Amino acid sequence: MVQDKLRLTFGDYLGKGEVAIYSILALLLSITALTAIATAGKQLWDSVSHWTMATPPETLRVLDQLLVVLMLVEILHTVRISIRSHYLVTEPFLIIGLIASIRRILVITLEAATLTKEGKWSMEGASIFHASMIE
Repeated sequence: MVQDKLRLTFGDYLGKGEVAIYSILALLLSITALTAIATAGKQLWDSVSHWTMATPPETLRVLDQLLVVLMLVEILHTVRISIRSHYLVTEPFLIIGLIASIRRILVITLEAATLTKEGKWSMEGASIFHASMIE
């Protein structure tokens, strides 16, 4: 009887600790996402105001930041679901993996387009492209 009461009390404390940790994680993820979206907005504003948005490196940086924000929001959604239901759901992690894969493909594609802009392919460009494929 005493052991059951102790076990329930300890379980309640662990549950409250879990919610507290998830809440802190959610706060930190929110701050990180807001900072990343502010950085992307500043980069976009600077590009548009200097008429450099058409250059691939500027587009690449803004797109990269926005996809990172999208991944952070999906992770935040997963944390919110975990706080509500006390179960870890796997579907949001699959979505995050898909977004990360698409992000990497877009980055590699834009880097390759930048390297072969004038139809020239140098050994330096090949080594940069090869290094980005390994990451």
